[in-house]
Amino acid sequence: MAELPTTPSQTVGPYLHIGLTWDDGPYVVPEGTPGAVWLRGTVFDGAGQVITDALVETWQADVDGRFDPGWRGFGRSDTRDGGYAIHTVLPGAVPGQAPHIDVSVFARGLLHRVVTRIYFPEHEHSDDPVLASVPPERHDTLIATRTDDGYRFDVRIQGERETVFFDV
Repeated sequence: MAELPTTPSQTVGPYLHIGLTWDDGPYVVPEGTPGAVWLRGTVFDGAGQVITDALVETWQADVDGRFDPGWRGFGRSDTRDGGYAIHTVLPGAVPGQAPHIDVSVFARGLLHRVVTRIYFPEHEHSDDPVLASVPPERHDTLIATRTDDGYRFDVRIQGERETVFFDV
């Protein structure tokens, strides 16, 4: 059998909202869950333009820092309206780490997803080994800001104030 050459990678997107979103995708927890908050943000390209065809996925522990059966812990939101929105609860601390939410972003022009974390301003971060691996002057690109109904976390794919991404 002849061996075929490898084909080049294709970029993800740009039509991620077709077939990859579902009605309850943004809801890590149902509306009305005690302590629930909205996590909202915008994905920007290297020129500072809003990316309206990206997909944002989140994974997190529950409020006690666990991943018990029955805990969904996953959210997915597209950015076709200019931003993403995830309805969730603040995660508890996973052993040895500060409370955080893991984030993947898929967008046009990317060969692979980019992966980052969201930390929260009211939690202690000094002992988190992942955040400690990031230069201190870049920490603010990983910390959400408080809003009236939750938090805001913008993702900057490139350029000034580029979000820190992790090689996983």
